Amino acid sequence: MSDDLASAKIRMLKNSLTCFVCGLLGLLPLIGLPFALVALWISGRIRLQEKQLWNAAEPYRIWGVVCAAVGTVFWTSLLAFVIYQAACNGGSGGTYGSGGED
Repeated sequence: MSDDLASAKIRMLKNSLTCFVCGLLGLLPLIGLPFALVALWISGRIRLQEKQLWNAAEPYRIWGVVCAAVGTVFWTSLLAFVIYQAACNGGSGGTYGSGGED
């Protein structure tokens, strides 16, 4: 019984640190969004375990969630902006080349 409890605590600690690392990677440009989403998903799973067991690495989980949330909001809004700009220009390439020709 105590082995199961100890192994559950060890898994929770490892997952908290994984959440922290993925949250930090979620701040990276271009590749950060998937890591941020993974960190948020892992955090949700850990949060369920924290209701039963004390998590010594809870600050790491919290900072991982904060970094992941910031990364998710920033990179999702940037991606939406890029898609919006591409849709508004209609693939015309912007105003390049339309300078002095009337």
